[in-house]
Amino acid sequence: MSDAPVPHESQKEATWAMPTLVLGALAIGFSPIFVRLSEVGPIATAFNRVVLALPFFYFMVWLQPKETTRAACTRAVLMPVLIGGVFFATDLSFWHWSIKLTSVANATVLPNFAPVVVVIAAWLLYGEKVSRGFVAGLTVAMAGIAVLLGNSFTLSAAHFVGDLLGLSTSLFYGGYILAIARARRAASTTFIMAVGGTVSAIILWVVAAAVEGQVWPQTAHGWMIALLQSATVQAGGQALIAASLAHVPAGFGATVLLLQPVVAALVAWLMFNEPLSAWQALGAVAILGGVEIARRASAK
Repeated sequence: MSDAPVPHESQKEATWAMPTLVLGALAIGFSPIFVRLSEVGPIATAFNRVVLALPFFYFMVWLQPKETTRAACTRAVLMPVLIGGVFFATDLSFWHWSIKLTSVANATVLPNFAPVVVVIAAWLLYGEKVSRGFVAGLTVAMAGIAVLLGNSFTLSAAHFVGDLLGLSTSLFYGGYILAIARARRAASTTFIMAVGGTVSAIILWVVAAAVEGQVWPQTAHGWMIALLQSATVQAGGQALIAASLAHVPAGFGATVLLLQPVVAALVAWLMFNEPLSAWQALGAVAILGGVEIARRASAK
């Protein structure tokens, strides 16, 4: 798929949008695993994820035509890129805090309200139409999330702050998706990931240094985990998602990201001997089915 901004969508690039989006969703599904393996705090882990990918993105920006970069350096284009960077840093900070203050299941379920946020906001702000078929697919996928993680999901006063942070994550990630989808109309993926990533990295560094103190890994193993996370989740997954958002509705893009818990659950099964029950497997199937229903409705 082309990295360039897309003023007029071609059929070829639209065809590649769906597999690109799915591949990106699968890649960022590894994010909770890397948070678990990291030797630094959760917010420092997020900072490493973003900052270590920046040299790659800036190198790609340097390679692209200079007129493409100059065209993106306008207020109308830079504003959604910068806002997206702020939303993304806040999303990661809140989500990683929620992992520490509530159960892993709650921290996984609550942020997945992001598609609902995106659909409603896209309808109110940009007039994007929402079909009944798409709503049906989103509902099935959300139900699958509830079944996949339902046994571990609990609400209690002790976890109130963590749960609130997890729910807030869905608002900020939804805002990030909308901002990036808007920016991709006039800016390349690499430009957005470089400039927006710089904003995110600065915010995450400040928060990590203030809250956790230790920002960088201290061992070769820690650096290997950080580099793998940055390459897989940020330079791979997040960039693929940003590229696809030039070709798919923001609401559908957010819905496909519901595949993340499925990936996380399967990897946890294989790596940490956390097997899926029959009900959890049914939930995973429901998520896949819901995404397919939403895809068909969006295609129509």
